Amino acid sequence: MAIEWVCGSLKKRKVWSDGLFTLTIDCPGVSPFEPGQFLQVGMQLPEKHLHRPYSVASPHGDELDFFIVRVQNGELTPRLWDLEVGQSIDVCKKATGSFTLSHTPVAKNLWLLATGTGLAPYIAMLREPKIWETYERIVLVHGVRYLTDLAYTEELEDYHEVHPGQLLFVPVISRALAVHGYQGRITQAIESGKLEELAQTPLSADQSAVMMCGNPQMLDDVEAVLNSRGMRKHRRNEPGHYVVERYW
Repeated sequence: MAIEWVCGSLKKRKVWSDGLFTLTIDCPGVSPFEPGQFLQVGMQLPEKHLHRPYSVASPHGDELDFFIVRVQNGELTPRLWDLEVGQSIDVCKKATGSFTLSHTPVAKNLWLLATGTGLAPYIAMLREPKIWETYERIVLVHGVRYLTDLAYTEELEDYHEVHPGQLLFVPVISRALAVHGYQGRITQAIESGKLEELAQTPLSADQSAVMMCGNPQMLDDVEAVLNSRGMRKHRRNEPGHYVVERYW
């Protein structure tokens, strides 16, 4: 089926660090979607229409945010990096994907695990009331290589102030010292028990729902750890404890 495109324009460009950025695109006409779903973003080249799927880092609206990392020698992301405010960019009209709260089990505690730009869908979810009304405690874990790879930290601090005791943010830094958080990888933090200690929250089958998004190796490793704890993937016809979004 042919993709139906909405012609948008770049409203704002936020650079977090070299090659890590958020584009705010003015694109009224995109159909309503749930936070956690993704949209195709692209542009017309002389020889073809170049586009890729990206999770939206904002709820539905006339302006949509996309959290992107520039891929060296990539076809699209260097062009997105070079876009200037006011330039046109295409966004597909209909979102897809089931990595949403409506497809996530309800539990006392919600764990949001991400690496890199896998943080995007969680930012969209945190900007709407549903997540705050559904879960007693939300633990957001963001795994990155360096401290400079962290993004949206001020916004997350604001949520912590507005919802004291409900949201806890744990950065996990693999290649630098983590002053606040854990130095290493997300899987190591879980296996050592340090992540639960930092979060002051148990990661258990009877109290937890888990969402995870990002690097395939992290997803595979964390799935194995959760399975060893008696947790299983959540399916429509077979309720479980965790849901997974694979970027590639």
